Amino acid sequence: MTGTEKPIGQGAGNALIDLLGRDKAIIGVVHLAPLPGAPRYSGEEIETVYQRGLDDARAYLAGGCDAVIIENHGDIPFSKPDDIGPETSAYMAVISDRIRRELGRPIGINVLANAAIPALAIASAAGAGFVRVNQWANAYVANEGFIEGEAARAMRYRARLNARGIRIFADAHVKHGAHAIVADRPVEEQVKDLVFFDADVVIATGQRTGHAADLDYISMIKRAAGLPTLVGSGVTTENGNDILSVADGVIIASSLKYDGVWWNAVDPQRVSHFVAGIHR
Repeated sequence: MTGTEKPIGQGAGNALIDLLGRDKAIIGVVHLAPLPGAPRYSGEEIETVYQRGLDDARAYLAGGCDAVIIENHGDIPFSKPDDIGPETSAYMAVISDRIRRELGRPIGINVLANAAIPALAIASAAGAGFVRVNQWANAYVANEGFIEGEAARAMRYRARLNARGIRIFADAHVKHGAHAIVADRPVEEQVKDLVFFDADVVIATGQRTGHAADLDYISMIKRAAGLPTLVGSGVTTENGNDILSVADGVIIASSLKYDGVWWNAVDPQRVSHFVAGIHR
């Protein structure tokens, strides 16, 4: 093998172009309302939850986003991966399949917290093109406690499902956590671990939901990864073009909701205004 060849098992090509037909992508996040089994679920008909998810997905895609990623953000406080009940996967698979079939656009799956195997199961069942995994390699301390990288288990599970076409979008130095465990290793080295463990796309974030990452920080992660690099928090109409001058795409939610609040519904006017102002 020459120095320019990819090792066996590592994805080839640009995942954003393969999935979305673009090398500068806008992905909206469908924050599902609390699902049955979650502490904040209040007993409403599940069709109401599904309809809210469909409405948000329609608003993103009608406004010009390239794809949506569906996540159980209403299931606060989040469980560790092995404590997530099968009902979460079941309900998420149904709404994800409905969104994909009705809207005919690429979808991704993120199961919080860091539940790569349920996400892959949902993605396989619903025809999703990618999953987001917040801690793919190494480990950190999160709100949920000690969270380990899921790459080894998840890649074997993906192989068992014969679902190698589902791409992995992996966070670098993920938000909402402390990284003291690996603080003796530069962030660049941790990013390279994501690549070594066959991530297809790397995601840079700020410190929490809605917090913007610094442009120099994004550039550092992109250089270290050598893969398509997205920004997954803090993207707004005001900073979108600056971010896309460095990154290959954005994952956006809070600033496109009514009043800019993540748990509100998606505001179609905010989506259209954001997309119209982006130069790709």
